[in-house]
Amino acid sequence: IIRGISRKDFDGFKKLFHRFLQVKGPSVDWAKISRPPEELIQPYDRIKARGLPDNIAVSLNKLAVVKLNGGLGTSMGCKGPKSLISVRNENTFLDLTVKQIEHLNKTFNADVPLVLMNSFNTDEDTKKILQKYKHHQVKIHTFNQSRYPRINKESLLPIAKSMGTSGENAEAWYPPGHGDIYASFQNSGLLDKLIAEGKEYIFVSNIDNLGATVDLFILNHLMSQPADKRCEFIMEVTDKTRADVKGGTLIQYEDRLRLLEIAQVPKAHVDEFKSVTKFKIFNTNNLWISLPAIKRLQEKNSMDLEIIVNPKTLDGGLNVIQLETAVGAAIKSFNNAMGVNVPRSRFLPVKTSSDLLLVMSNLYTLDAGSLTMSKKREFPTTPHVKLGSSFTKVQEFLARFENIPDMLELDHLTVSGDVTFGKNVSLKGTVIIIANHGDRIDIPAGAMLENKIVSGNLRILDH
Repeated sequence: IIRGISRKDFDGFKKLFHRFLQVKGPSVDWAKISRPPEELIQPYDRIKARGLPDNIAVSLNKLAVVKLNGGLGTSMGCKGPKSLISVRNENTFLDLTVKQIEHLNKTFNADVPLVLMNSFNTDEDTKKILQKYKHHQVKIHTFNQSRYPRINKESLLPIAKSMGTSGENAEAWYPPGHGDIYASFQNSGLLDKLIAEGKEYIFVSNIDNLGATVDLFILNHLMSQPADKRCEFIMEVTDKTRADVKGGTLIQYEDRLRLLEIAQVPKAHVDEFKSVTKFKIFNTNNLWISLPAIKRLQEKNSMDLEIIVNPKTLDGGLNVIQLETAVGAAIKSFNNAMGVNVPRSRFLPVKTSSDLLLVMSNLYTLDAGSLTMSKKREFPTTPHVKLGSSFTKVQEFLARFENIPDMLELDHLTVSGDVTFGKNVSLKGTVIIIANHGDRIDIPAGAMLENKIVSGNLRILDH
């Protein structure tokens, strides 16, 4: 098996590397970019207004849910797969996903399977935990994305000494981005298996996006297109805010919809790309993709995904590059592709402890694995939260809160330095708490901070 897998991986890498050597200069000609025509990016409300048929279960039975589960929790100070970090009431990302799909299957008496795309980093730990869901009403499949060699930036040679992934070789390999889903899905045999089971579409999203639940209106839109106009790819986009200036956006390019990532933008145009006025939307990475179309494009070898060159510096100081591709970049290869401009609530990624604070708080209520903004919040936007480096690691973050403060009326929170929060603290408006170096601030239990700046030193000790 190992030899078979590594042969396919090697062939895939060889193709990617070969293309990397041939491509010179940016992959887009800036002058040819235009804003997509209105009908190609539909507002979600228009799709929702069409309502649902009585037999939506028929459509659900043609769907599989794919979660991108290749990432580790290292950026949040955790070992192992990111999907196993607890995010809410002891539930991990994976628990919430399984609960959502199980709820769907029970409600509609449907059979929507969950597919996890693991990487060599997450596969073993994820498989161990799957035992836990044996008696849930969800079939769970896994497949592994490819494993490619990191390349020395100077010599352009692989740095691996052997095929192993342990010891000095641990840093020699990487999973080549989520654009690899198409090839590895096919290589695993799972693509054909799902098609044989009558599945027609997959809904793909990042496992750390807690807003990415199965949306019945979008599903119905896909299933109700006439056969000759079958929409093979939907990308959910949402309105850009200042926080999302680096997100990929949809453009019209040579008569096709195309995903434009910041990495492909010529240096001179980066500021323009980041502007909220010219490019108003960004890709949430919630995607609906036709399975027969994936099979067709894979067999014709006609999915030409832009290469993302990701430079890294290893622990020893060695500069390497890893070649990656993005799953959404394939949109240009599918027929009748479109964007749907969805509410911000479908994009709730947890990348940092600041995000974690929001989803653990009373801003959200949890129901059958889905998080929804609390009815008690007066306005629909989430507060802007910036927690300092003392909060980066999940363990340290948790140690600094006796419990999560009431944040229903919070607009903005900045915390820097050695700060802890007692029980039942309430934060409203704009709150800034800054402990200077060497000082510590303990926010006392029951404190209510509204439009306050707290700085200096505040220690409350037991008498």
